[in-house]
Amino acid sequence: MKTKYILLTVFIVASLGFVNYPIDGYETTGIKRLYQLRKFQLDSVKYTRIPAGAYKKLADIKLNLLSKSKDSVQDLLVSDSDFERKLKRIIPSGAYSMAVMDMSNPDKLRYAEHRENVGYQPGSVGKIAVLLAVFDQLEKLCPDSFEERAAYLKNIKVTSRYWGTGDHHTIPVYDIEKDRLTKRKVVANDEFSLYEWLDHMVSVSNNGAASVMYREAMLMAAFGQEYFFLDAEKAETYFKDTPRDSLTNLANTVVNKPLRDLGISEDEWRLGGMFTRPAGKYVGRKGGSIGTPKGLMKFLVQLEQGKVVDKASSLEMKRLLYLTDRRIRYAKSPRLDSAAVYFKSGSYYKCDRVKNPNCASYAGNVFNYMNSVIIVEQPNGVKYIACLMSNVLSKNSAGAHMYMASKLDDIIDEANASKKPIIKEEEYKNDVDEDDNN
Repeated sequence: MKTKYILLTVFIVASLGFVNYPIDGYETTGIKRLYQLRKFQLDSVKYTRIPAGAYKKLADIKLNLLSKSKDSVQDLLVSDSDFERKLKRIIPSGAYSMAVMDMSNPDKLRYAEHRENVGYQPGSVGKIAVLLAVFDQLEKLCPDSFEERAAYLKNIKVTSRYWGTGDHHTIPVYDIEKDRLTKRKVVANDEFSLYEWLDHMVSVSNNGAASVMYREAMLMAAFGQEYFFLDAEKAETYFKDTPRDSLTNLANTVVNKPLRDLGISEDEWRLGGMFTRPAGKYVGRKGGSIGTPKGLMKFLVQLEQGKVVDKASSLEMKRLLYLTDRRIRYAKSPRLDSAAVYFKSGSYYKCDRVKNPNCASYAGNVFNYMNSVIIVEQPNGVKYIACLMSNVLSKNSAGAHMYMASKLDDIIDEANASKKPIIKEEEYKNDVDEDDNN
């Protein structure tokens, strides 16, 4: 154990100042998939999986509302009647809810909302709560140094074990020496750094990675400074020997208390449990999961203010949300190709095959939740946050999400002189993702 601590100390010293990422962030984070993307970029290899807006550099990612850091989120989320009227014109009738913050000019913010307090099952959007939990616990362990926190994220490696198994979605596993990328399911003996598990959780929305990092946040809370000396055997003994109800209560507190600390109520956003069934071996569910556009907006606005844990953590969480992988749903709108997007999507659906034997994926006829939260930064200086949630039965709403993304971008960009082609809704009707990780 002492050797592990000495090595980590060396890594921390060596990593001081290296706390950034996107594509040029492999050396600072150790996220291997970024190595391949950066290599493509340096070697001028054509790579069409991601658009132009995905190539921002480390130094380009900034928080947009630092000048408003002393303002309460309640004071910022004041509806602009004209903006709200225009927003409601582009939202289809039915089970759609949305909140939008135009922050192109921080001194003249514009906010609009529609059915903003309606609750939806957040699906994979809830993984942002796990991201917050990890940074919240790391701040408690290393309150005086974000560089130490980042070094631990890069250099502590943990195995999946049963926690990360049971998800049919894949993760990208890149072998640097062989220059080989493999996409496969998480297996029990997978070992990645905390940074890489977080990237698997956010970038490709892997459920197993989310459960692994949920587990690690619990262990940080339970062991405190001893977490840095923890091995897999001692961790599993802890889960085996601790009463199930105690573990369930700890899990619930770890992910939900940081949301309450941000003034987000239980009815606005809460996470009820792990993302994979094997993780339920020792940790139960509690309270159910729910999300609202207003609750999610409160989080993202405060992220831009630098108030989520602290300024450095807010910035790093934003970097982790910066999408350098395939864009889907709302983020796939061609209007956003040149924009940097910080994005999380989530879906959750259920089919009654008796009613409709042909009920399709992402088109549930019992419930059919599809959610998109995004920060958009266009090259012309237009910047905004959008939180869209829907529950439209028997229809894959990905096309509708993309259409609304384009129309909203038009509304916010209307004061600019740039001319863009008119987008017709029918262009999006068949442009859907049937096999994604969200």
